[in-house]
Amino acid sequence: MVVSVCTAWTNLTVFCLFIAIISVNSTESTMSDVANSTTTSTEPTSTPTQSYYRPTEQPPVAAEALPASGSLLTPVAGADRLCPCDEHTAVCDINCCCDRECNEEVALFTSCSLAAVRSGSRQLCNQDVAHYSLRTTIDGYSELQVSVQMETNYDIFCIQSQNRFDGLSHPSPSLPTDSNFDSLFSQFISFMFGSESSDEVLPAEVQALSGYQFGDVLATAEQSGQKGIFYLPAPSVTADCVNNSPAAFLKDQSSQCSQHVVLDRDCGSLQALRMDTYTNIHLFAGRNIDAEVVPVDVASVISQSIEGAQAELTVSEGMNLRPVLITPTLCANVVLKAVYVIKYNSAGELVNASVSLVLGFISKVEVSLQQEFQVMYIQEDGGERTIHYSGNPGYVIGVPLMSGDRTTDGITRSINLRDTLSLLHSTKDQDCLWGPHMRSPVLFGLDFVSGCTLRLEDITNCSLISQLLLEVLRGPNFPQYVASFGNSPLENVLDWVPIKTKMNPMEAQSCNIPLSLHLEIEWTKYGSLVNPQAQIVNIREVIETNHSSLALFSGGSSILQVRSSVAFIPVSATALPGYRVTPSINAKLPFDFFFPFV
Repeated sequence: MVVSVCTAWTNLTVFCLFIAIISVNSTESTMSDVANSTTTSTEPTSTPTQSYYRPTEQPPVAAEALPASGSLLTPVAGADRLCPCDEHTAVCDINCCCDRECNEEVALFTSCSLAAVRSGSRQLCNQDVAHYSLRTTIDGYSELQVSVQMETNYDIFCIQSQNRFDGLSHPSPSLPTDSNFDSLFSQFISFMFGSESSDEVLPAEVQALSGYQFGDVLATAEQSGQKGIFYLPAPSVTADCVNNSPAAFLKDQSSQCSQHVVLDRDCGSLQALRMDTYTNIHLFAGRNIDAEVVPVDVASVISQSIEGAQAELTVSEGMNLRPVLITPTLCANVVLKAVYVIKYNSAGELVNASVSLVLGFISKVEVSLQQEFQVMYIQEDGGERTIHYSGNPGYVIGVPLMSGDRTTDGITRSINLRDTLSLLHSTKDQDCLWGPHMRSPVLFGLDFVSGCTLRLEDITNCSLISQLLLEVLRGPNFPQYVASFGNSPLENVLDWVPIKTKMNPMEAQSCNIPLSLHLEIEWTKYGSLVNPQAQIVNIREVIETNHSSLALFSGGSSILQVRSSVAFIPVSATALPGYRVTPSINAKLPFDFFFPFV
């Protein structure tokens, strides 16, 4: 018994001594690792200290910008080479699955501190992502699994490309000043109209086509023999005109912008005011280099007076229509409006092009001249230009009414949205007899009131003034019919509602002057309760004239107020839901239902 106890005590002492030796070795190994880690980490600590930016030093120079069509730079290191959790050099960090120093230690990992490592910022649209995960083997140890996949960011504000060398850490942009504004404006103006080039490669069958495709920029033949781009003036950040808006094929465009003009300096020299700037243009019929050249012909030239009256000019060869300074405060033959009409065929090739111009006057020494430009496309063998509708089928609130005139073939209407049923647009001190008269289209569902002033001393010929005033209230080309639905076909006359005219009073007076024009438009809801459609059922024009002499009617004043208005009147009957007839129960039992009891 004593021998057994001594043997057990001896074994226990040897075991404790063995555990103590292991503990000392482990402590020394840990201290050695810490010392090595501290030694290696102290070497680079002095380097960042020297690179700190001091306020007294000059700031770092910003990287130069790449062209507008930039692309993302290739990362220096792949996602599988990056490891944010590797904090100690030459030492395996616990549960850091991307640490390359961890080999045999991975078997003892319980989880991965970082499950995914990206090659770039989360804001990128596409980037490589390294995924790390652990699986348990049959022996109970952990085994590392690594995969690199392309991750797609579906955020609408993700970064697809960038145009700087310094990537996502951009320096502060330059502040615009009087000296660098023009250079900054020219640098970033290309982003406004989308003129940057695209890296997209078109299919071979599309490249083989000679004609333009939808959205292609029209090419021009320059005098130097090189290809140019057909630009239309358009506003940029401000209302000032900038000649950087390319005309795209089959995209109707309309723009209004302003030109700052100083008469004595710009009347005869500014290209934006000259007629030949908009007429001396030659377009390529197609995209090929050997495509035919289509000149822009002058369709019409309209001269507009200072008061706004317009008259068409007969342009002959050798006629000088260049801007000319008549007086120090009056410049004539200035381009106010240019409308291009381009005709094309089914192959996408241009057949001809024409331009209509409006020339006018500038009557101030320094003025911001407003110009208007428009381009329209018409297919040669496709009939008429696309007609814009106002609903499908019912009218939409806030859109212009469809109007036209009746002929033997049906209803005809203008392709221009402005040539529709309209009313006077109120402006400051608008005279009924002296123009120009601004007009606003009648918009469905919106009541409108406007007017003008009539001076009694201007009434010299009563019948003539009455006719002129009625034409001013109705507007040019007053229509006869209005479509009942927003998409009523032109050939179906029964879908168009005639405009009925009523004069009040009808008694003959010594001088009948129209004092108001009111449009009453009755409409109803047509169709189901779930989706009712707006339909016009009746339209009436009510013209009020004076019922006494103008002197008594005006109450001693020399000015009369003439009014025009429109009102939409709903005449829909109260909607009643309809139900089917209640089904009747017709129950019949089989003849042997109660067998064998009955």
